[in-house]
Amino acid sequence: MPANRTQGATGNAPSIDLTPSITEFVGARAAFYVGRFKLLLAGQNRWRVNWAALIFGPLWAAARGIWAFFWLFAILELVAWVQVGRGIWGDLGADKLAEAARLQAKSDQLMAEAARGDTNAELLVESAGNLARAAENARAASEAGEASTTTYLLVGLLLLGLFKLMEGLWADRVYERQYTRWRVDKRVPSGFNLYRLAGGCALLLLVFSLTLYRFTVSQPDQRIVSVPVPSTYHTHTANLIEDYLDRTARAGAGLFNSIAGGTEAVLNAIEAVFVETSWPVIVIFFLLAAWRLAGGRVAIFTGAALAYMGILGLWEKSMLTLALVSSAAVFCVLMGIPLGVWCARSSRVYAVVRPVLDMMQTMPAFVYLIPIIAFFGTGKVPGILATIAFSMPPVIRLTALGLAQVPKDVVEAARAFGATQWQLMTGVELPLAAPTIMTGVNQTILMCLSMVVIASLIGARGLGQEVLVALQFVAKGQGILAGLAILCCAMVLDRIVQGRFRRGDGA
Repeated sequence: MPANRTQGATGNAPSIDLTPSITEFVGARAAFYVGRFKLLLAGQNRWRVNWAALIFGPLWAAARGIWAFFWLFAILELVAWVQVGRGIWGDLGADKLAEAARLQAKSDQLMAEAARGDTNAELLVESAGNLARAAENARAASEAGEASTTTYLLVGLLLLGLFKLMEGLWADRVYERQYTRWRVDKRVPSGFNLYRLAGGCALLLLVFSLTLYRFTVSQPDQRIVSVPVPSTYHTHTANLIEDYLDRTARAGAGLFNSIAGGTEAVLNAIEAVFVETSWPVIVIFFLLAAWRLAGGRVAIFTGAALAYMGILGLWEKSMLTLALVSSAAVFCVLMGIPLGVWCARSSRVYAVVRPVLDMMQTMPAFVYLIPIIAFFGTGKVPGILATIAFSMPPVIRLTALGLAQVPKDVVEAARAFGATQWQLMTGVELPLAAPTIMTGVNQTILMCLSMVVIASLIGARGLGQEVLVALQFVAKGQGILAGLAILCCAMVLDRIVQGRFRRGDGA
């Protein structure tokens, strides 16, 4: 039998002797870790303390390249040391004491003015009394802060002991997992490295010293509290951006007016359908669409949602919202699906478009309003344009994804039968990708609805405006009713748009 193999527990199956491998991985103190690793690999999971890790903590991990362990326990230990530092050196009542002194000085000043026979002496005396009581409360808070130093110290020491124990108990298991990864990939850090240790020491020294100074000194240097740069940088940069947007708006006025005019024409046509058409006709249309596309249960739910909007006096605002959402969704679909097809056809195009989509989906919704206002002003058309910019990414992404997931063998079979590129697209790829594309359309519609309240800030009408007014005047009931109407619109559109494919899946 080879020297590097030993008999297994059954006496028949040989097992590999990992001693040379563990020794190569660990380097220093190899004998200790050979025993620990073998126990863990054999399934003996009894908790054992690694005293080196318990004492040195993050530095033990840094020297061995276990950076996740290093950062986790460096942060936890820092939290504990901050509590200890506040308990020992922290002047916890200094701020409140200074506030009490300012309030008392102001109170004394008002009393002096009242004593000189000021015409508002009575009012001054009352104000001075209020300030004196506020100063007394601040002094009481200062005394309470001073009394809590012992609590901070005890809590910090308790946390520090707990974190140290966790480090000692988990160290072997974490190190053994790193060894397992190293056996597969030799690029995984191994051994005890002085350069890694020096880097860990430098990081801990910098982070711990600055953080402890910040939290234990009552009035730290302002260069530590805030970035030491003049405010003129911000003002100058903001002015440059504003000037650029103004110049662009003036130079492209013709283009922007054309876009706004086309969008307004589509919106007016859709508003004429939803708002000016008699409500029974709209109800019949929605009920028939829900029944044909999604079934009887969705038709019943649609009827209930429409009844809610009508009975509570939200019919016109709901139809305005549906017109806005429909207009935005039409533009999103007409532009998004072709762009998604192009992205699926060209990896270079998708490589350019994908970062733009990432930016569009991570940018806060309110930020979309700023360039829209700069180029198009305010009103319902800018509201639609902001909604389009916010809601288009899902239909582009899911169109590209759906086409990319079409089975290659099906495409090859269609080509073998002589299908042209157009026939391949319209007869094979788009039908197979339709469920995924419709999911993108559905998400786009729902994102349009989620934007209606934000778009109302720049003049978009409908239920969003109702919610905005309710927020301004704290009209809780009005806001909840309008919010539920938006929810009903979203659920109805979701069920109708996805109804055909859900019924097909159920079949």
